[in-house]
Amino acid sequence: MHAAVVTAFGQPPHYQDFPDPVPADGEVLVKVLAAGLHPRVRSGAAGTHYTSDNTLPLIPGFDGVGRTPDGARVFFGGLGAPNGSMAGYVAVPAEALVALPDGVDDVTVAGAMNPAMSAWLALTHRARVQPGESVLILGATGNAGQMAVQLARLLGAKTITAAGRDPRALAKLPDLGADHTVSLDADDAAVARRLAEAAANVDVVVDYLWGRPTEVALAAITSARADAAHRLRWVHVGAMAGTGITLPGATLRKTDVDFRGSGQGSVSPADMRTAHQELADRLPTAGLTIDTLAMPLRDVETAWATDTPTGTRIVLVP
Repeated sequence: MHAAVVTAFGQPPHYQDFPDPVPADGEVLVKVLAAGLHPRVRSGAAGTHYTSDNTLPLIPGFDGVGRTPDGARVFFGGLGAPNGSMAGYVAVPAEALVALPDGVDDVTVAGAMNPAMSAWLALTHRARVQPGESVLILGATGNAGQMAVQLARLLGAKTITAAGRDPRALAKLPDLGADHTVSLDADDAAVARRLAEAAANVDVVVDYLWGRPTEVALAAITSARADAAHRLRWVHVGAMAGTGITLPGATLRKTDVDFRGSGQGSVSPADMRTAHQELADRLPTAGLTIDTLAMPLRDVETAWATDTPTGTRIVLVP
């Protein structure tokens, strides 16, 4: 088969021949129809993702849309190196296959499921957002952050505050469901003031940034809460602004803050499969908005070097 193949970390994959996968017991040979080029895929191909074991050569691709030998159209995720989804075929554990409903096309599913899943998992299985609660999306201008705004509205959040740096993307968020927007493109004092005014009493923070923005936001919000004992569920999803934070012990003593992560390892495989099916079942009616750019798999080197606007996801089609 043809596949995108990484032969050296730090270099883009090349389109070349690769041995066909041989399914093990419990696996299904899936014909790949579309695979998203997500940040998670890039970091895996670079060997920098926390799950990387430095195996080479490898086929990148964490998830995708495909067709099983019996003709069923499915979504699959959770693939690990060296056999990813950017290939003609992939062997997938049968239990990882998620049936796709009619009404959504392959490219849209491949582009949307990864960012939408990060948001869905954080909001439902980690934060357990309830109708009528208020949510702050920290890092709302990226693909996943925009999905989090839309899904928080779908889940019945009463108030959604979206915070990010990209002014053009931030301006679009009210149309996606945000009640308030906060620009993070300012000095720490200004950002802290804006967050304290807009989000002091939120129930949930979905955090795609970490690093310094999280330090500023956490200090601002916990210092301004009307009821310090009202629990704040802070869900760490991404680290776009830094891999660590300094957390003063006093913050944990003066307010009720519940920190948790959302990602591979923080949710059981069974719960992850459940979450995938929950989201897939909602795709035809959820009205989620994402811009996709479909490119042939043979152009993977071009795709790797293509800069896309915020909110656009490249999808490779074998």
